[in-house]
Amino acid sequence: MPGVLPVLNSQAVEFAVMTGLALNCTIASRTQFDRKNYPYPDLVKGYQISQYENPIATDGWLDLEVEGRQRRIGITRVHLEEDVAKLQHVSGHPDTSYSLVDMNRSGVPLMEMVSEPDMRSAEEARQYLIAVRSILQYLGVSSADMEKGAMRCDANISIRPRGSIDLASKVEVKNMNSLRSVFMALEYEVLRQSSLLENDGRVVQETRGWVEDAGKTVSQRTKEQAHDYRYFPEPDLPPLFVSGEWVEKIRASLPELPRVRKDRFVSAHGLSDYDAALITGSKSTADFFEQTLGELAQENEQAQSANAKIVVNWLSGEMARLLNAGGIEISEAKITPAELASLIKIVETGVIGSSQAKVVFQELFTTGGSAMAIVNTRGLSQIVDVDSIMPILDQVIEFNASAVRDYLNGKQEAIRYLVGQTMKITKGRANPAVVLDLLKTRLSDQIENGSQHK
Repeated sequence: MPGVLPVLNSQAVEFAVMTGLALNCTIASRTQFDRKNYPYPDLVKGYQISQYENPIATDGWLDLEVEGRQRRIGITRVHLEEDVAKLQHVSGHPDTSYSLVDMNRSGVPLMEMVSEPDMRSAEEARQYLIAVRSILQYLGVSSADMEKGAMRCDANISIRPRGSIDLASKVEVKNMNSLRSVFMALEYEVLRQSSLLENDGRVVQETRGWVEDAGKTVSQRTKEQAHDYRYFPEPDLPPLFVSGEWVEKIRASLPELPRVRKDRFVSAHGLSDYDAALITGSKSTADFFEQTLGELAQENEQAQSANAKIVVNWLSGEMARLLNAGGIEISEAKITPAELASLIKIVETGVIGSSQAKVVFQELFTTGGSAMAIVNTRGLSQIVDVDSIMPILDQVIEFNASAVRDYLNGKQEAIRYLVGQTMKITKGRANPAVVLDLLKTRLSDQIENGSQHK
C-alpha cells in the first residue's frame, strides 16, 4: 500500500536459517536485502525486495540416490524475498482472452533456494524436489504442497553435446505445479533444445511457460541477466546481523531429518533401504508408522522386525491406494495408528483373514471407529469350527470330482483349487489353514479306503 514501509519477519529469517542448516549451508553473519527492479504485471510497485550479494545461506549440498547411483547436488544459496502477485491467464476467443492479477500473496515472505547445475536428467531433478519437499516438511517450515502453491519450482535447463564442457544457452521454465509437470517439462525441453542444435539452430536464453494441457513449453519473455535487474541495497531495511550463538541454538533444535530417520528405521526396525526410504519420504507417514509400531507388542527383535514389515505393507499398499484415490494426505484419513495396530493383531490371531482385513481397513479409513466393532457388526470373523466347515467341504468334494481325482492321482496343486472353492462359498470367511488341513485329512481317508482312481 502507498506509504507503507517493509518490516522483516523474524520467523521467516529463522525458517531460512533452519533450511540452510538442513542443507549443509554456511550461515552468513551479515546479510542484507536488495531491490530487484523489473517491470511486470505481477509486481505493481516495479521492484521486488530480495537478496543478491549477501544471502542468508550459501554453499550447501544435498545427497540423493537416483536409480541406484549416489548424487551430490550443490546448493548455491538460500535467501528471503517478498512474494509477488499471481497472474491467472484466461484464454478463449481472441476478443475475450484476458489476465487477472491476484494480489493476496504479494509481500508475503518467500524463501528461495538455488541449486548448482549438477543435475543430469529430469529424473534427478524430480528426486531433488522430492528430497527438498521432505526436508521442508520435517522442519515444519512449509507444507511444501506444490498443487496448493506452497512450493513452486522454476527449472533452468541447458544442454551440451556429449563430451563437451560448453553448455548451450540456459532456458527457464515456469508454471509447473506438480512433480510430474516438472519432469514432463524438462523432458520436453531436452527434446526441443536437442532438435534445435541438431538442425543448426540456436537455443535462445529465455523464460518459457509449461502448458499442461498441450504438454509443451511456450515462450514468455527473453531471459534477463543479473545486471538488467539493477540491484541496489534496500534503503528501508537495514543489514541483518546473525549471531553464531543463535545459529547454534537453531542447529541444536533441528528435528531428525529424513535421511537420518531412514538409517534409523533400517538399523532399529530391520527395514530394507527401499522400505525405509518409502516410509520416511513423508514425515506424516513416518510418524504414522512409528506410532502404529508403538501400539504393537514386541516381545523380541525378530517380532519387532516382523511387525515393522507388516505395518510398511499396509501403509505402502492399501493406505497409499486409498490416499491416491481420494487425493488426500494421511493426516486426513479417519484411521488411527492405534486402530491399524488393532487390525493387525486381529489378523495375527486368526479372527479374520486378509481379504476381510482389507474390508475393515477401508471402513476404518473412511469412517474411523473400532476394527473389532466393524468385524462384529459386519459378521466378518473367520469360520474355524470344524462342524461348520465339514458340510461345505463335502459339498466342494462332491461338485469338483475332477480336481479331487487329480489330487488323488498325485497332483498336489489340485488341492489349492478345492481350498479356493471353499473360500468362495464361505465368502472368504473360512480359515484357509483349517480348510487345507481338513481337506488333506478327508482326501487321505479316501486313499486309505481304496478310493484312488487310476
